[in-house]
Amino acid sequence: MLAMDVVDTLRHRQDLAVRELGTDAKEKQLIDKLRDIYHQQGIEVPDHILKEGVAALQESRFVYDPPAPGFGTSLARLYVSRKKWGKPVVAALAVLLVLGVGYFGVWQPYQNGVAEAARIELAEGIPTQLDGLYQTIFEETKVQQAVLDAEALRTRGKTYAAEGNREAAEGALTDLTALRDQLRQDYTLRVVNRSGVQSGFWTIPDVNTDATNYYIVVEALNEDGQVQSLPILNEENGETEVVDLWGLRVPERVYEAVAADKQDDGIIQLNQVGRKSFGFLDVEYSLPVLGGAVTRW
Repeated sequence: MLAMDVVDTLRHRQDLAVRELGTDAKEKQLIDKLRDIYHQQGIEVPDHILKEGVAALQESRFVYDPPAPGFGTSLARLYVSRKKWGKPVVAALAVLLVLGVGYFGVWQPYQNGVAEAARIELAEGIPTQLDGLYQTIFEETKVQQAVLDAEALRTRGKTYAAEGNREAAEGALTDLTALRDQLRQDYTLRVVNRSGVQSGFWTIPDVNTDATNYYIVVEALNEDGQVQSLPILNEENGETEVVDLWGLRVPERVYEAVAADKQDDGIIQLNQVGRKSFGFLDVEYSLPVLGGAVTRW
C-alpha cells in the first residue's frame, strides 16, 4: 500500500519525477527527495518501500492500460452498458417475434390455404359445376339449340379452367347459369294497359331520320300474375338492362291496331303479345314483331 502511495505521490509530482529521471539523476537522489516529502508530512517511509515505488512507476505497474480495441473489447463494453440498450432491444426483439409468428405462423399459412382452395376450385369445383349445369339443361330443355349452346359453354369453361384462367372460367359458368335460368322462365308477354303508362310510342332513329320505329310497351307476367324483371338488350345503345317494362318494336300496322283497340273503349282486348314456356329459349309471339327493343323512351 505504501508503494502504491509512493507511486501516487510521484504522479502528483510528475514534474519532479520527469526532471529527476530524465536528467540522468541517480535513483538515490529521487529517493532522498521522496523521503523529505514524506518526512514533511510526518510519515517515515522505509527506503525499500521508496525504491519499490520508484521501480513501480518506471514499470507502470500501478497504471491502468485500457484494453486494445477489438471485437472482444467491443462485446465487453456492450455488455457493461446493457442497462442503457437492454430494454429497447428486448422490446424490439419481442415485436419482431410477434411479427414473425404472425406472418409465418398465421398470415402465410392462411395465404397458402386460400391459394390452395382457389387452385382446387379452379381444377375441380368449376368443372364440376359446369357439368352439373349442362346436365340440368340437357334434362330440362325442349329445344336442341339449348343443348348445343350449353355444350359450347361447358367446353369453353373447362378449357379456361385447365389454363388457369379463373376469370374466363367463371364467365363461362355465369353464362351457363343464365342459359339454365332462361330455360326455366315461364311467363306471358302482354301490352301494358293501365293509367299513367304509355301502351306504345314511336321514335325517329338518329342513324336514319327518314325512318320511323314503332314500339308497343310490354311486360312479362308469371302464372301468378306477378310482373317479372328481365334482361333486355336496348337496340339504341347496345346495353342490356334488367327492366320490368320495355318497348318492343313492331310493324306500323300492329302499332296502329293496338292504338285503335285502346282508343275504342280504353281497354286493349287483344293484349297478349306472346308466351315464353318452360324449357324453351324464346318467346312464341302471337303478333308480328321486328325483334328490336328499347328500355328507355
